[in-house]
Amino acid sequence: MKQNRRFAVDLAVTAISFLALLSTAAAQTSPELERVLAQLDKASASFKSAEADFQWDQYQKVVNETDVQKGKVYFQRHDHSSTLMAADITEPDQKILLFTPDGKIRLYQPRIEQVTEYEAGKNREEVESFLVLGFGSRGHDLLTRFNVKYLGQETLEGVSTAKLELVPKAPKVRSMFERIILWLDTTRDVSLKQQAIEPSGDYRIASYSNIKLNQKLPDDVFKLRTTSKTKVVKPQ
Repeated sequence: MKQNRRFAVDLAVTAISFLALLSTAAAQTSPELERVLAQLDKASASFKSAEADFQWDQYQKVVNETDVQKGKVYFQRHDHSSTLMAADITEPDQKILLFTPDGKIRLYQPRIEQVTEYEAGKNREEVESFLVLGFGSRGHDLLTRFNVKYLGQETLEGVSTAKLELVPKAPKVRSMFERIILWLDTTRDVSLKQQAIEPSGDYRIASYSNIKLNQKLPDDVFKLRTTSKTKVVKPQ
């Protein structure tokens, strides 16, 4: 169970760690990549919300094991500059991961009645862009933080996707993830699959299905349903 909690906790911590050293240097793009980024830019303009089922697989090379978590994820455009994100993890045990426009990432574990709260602070926009990667983001915004390479088209679940390789520009980010592979449905500006590869050989795969766009989301999806016994922990 300790390993099963690792992915959600790591996701929140990584989003905080991902950030302050990101480069904004200009990048050269191929015609094929430029076409994909332009498609994402266009689709992003009409993105309002998304709801999807997910499966997160965390592979650990040293023990040759994969921890699997499943649930439902929600994204909602809050305004022109921010997006809310909530992940309701239902298997193997329940956890809620929530990112809100106040720049806080909260991980709620109902079983132990605890909320772990991380403060994004001045890096809120960068944290947000990491958590919502592949859902409603502008294509050209990727170039500010990654060296982006077009790997061609690939069909997933009957959908033609653009496959991109993202290599973080900042050395400290690359120490966490050597590269990230995205399989993007460019007409909807959503990611069907993501693979984040670590220097150790560990990797994380996120797969999304039953994606619903621009529909009304449940009223309470971005609220934590805590109890009077819930304690809040704020790591420094």
